Amino acid sequence: MIRFLFYISFICVLLNFSCTSHNQKNVLSDTRDSGMIYIVADESFKPIIDEEIKVFESNSYGKAVINVQYKPEELLAQDLWNDSVRLIFSTMQIPQGVAKTIEDSLSTTVSQLKIARDAVAVIVHPANPISKFTMDEIRDLLSKDYKGKLFPVFDGLKATSTVKYIIDTVLKGQPLTSQAVAARSSDSVVQYVANNINAVGFVGVSWVGNKDDKEQLSFLKKVKMARLESNLSPGLYILPVQENIYTSSYPMTRDLSYILKEKYPGLGSGFADFVIGEIGQLIFKRAYLMPGRKNFIIRPVRLKE
Repeated sequence: MIRFLFYISFICVLLNFSCTSHNQKNVLSDTRDSGMIYIVADESFKPIIDEEIKVFESNSYGKAVINVQYKPEELLAQDLWNDSVRLIFSTMQIPQGVAKTIEDSLSTTVSQLKIARDAVAVIVHPANPISKFTMDEIRDLLSKDYKGKLFPVFDGLKATSTVKYIIDTVLKGQPLTSQAVAARSSDSVVQYVANNINAVGFVGVSWVGNKDDKEQLSFLKKVKMARLESNLSPGLYILPVQENIYTSSYPMTRDLSYILKEKYPGLGSGFADFVIGEIGQLIFKRAYLMPGRKNFIIRPVRLKE
């Protein structure tokens, strides 16, 4: 009888342990506005993603912590298969078949959405007399056959979204000039151009377009943005400002998207909804990107002299 009671007690302990362990596994470590998660983002968009996180965390009153790591786009693709990374911000779009494979491999749900439109800004030294380009001149500068004195500078020579955009969209797969210089990051591109009169830098506009940002104001004292010939008005040279991005008259634009991987509606979903909401889209607008999820209104203005 004693042995029988012992076995019954032992079985009860095992069942209780199993139920406790099962319940613990189902305790969610984060909610839509609290907890801690890891995300990754394209280095080209660091200023704007930093600002989005800063405002989101302040609105959560310290309950939410988002740890972000910035990488070249090629390395972000590897994080598609990283179960610990909830959210990715980049210019890449993954095919539906790849998304389904990720869902099956990680037992998760994958969603992606375009959230803003960015422009690739061209920057030159303030003393450089050349401050406007046609796209043919840009392609000539970037091509392997270029013989002029100018040379391009990028945030790396491979793996970054800016370089990928230049090779895929501007050069249509043709080789990049051997004269191209690889800086460590986008802010390093700015510094390199500031120190070399013949350098022509290519960076995301969020690094140099926000005149309300003190750091970017300091950048614009060291370099100047070049004008590119309009897609819509030949002979008109324009800057990558919001109206020109919105109308696609600026010739070098690209979409910023998020890729969300979550097994339940947690902090990743909460932050994703924030960046497409009113405040998140306003942050994109203030950073001189084109908001992708809210209407952008162009109003005619008549100035009185």
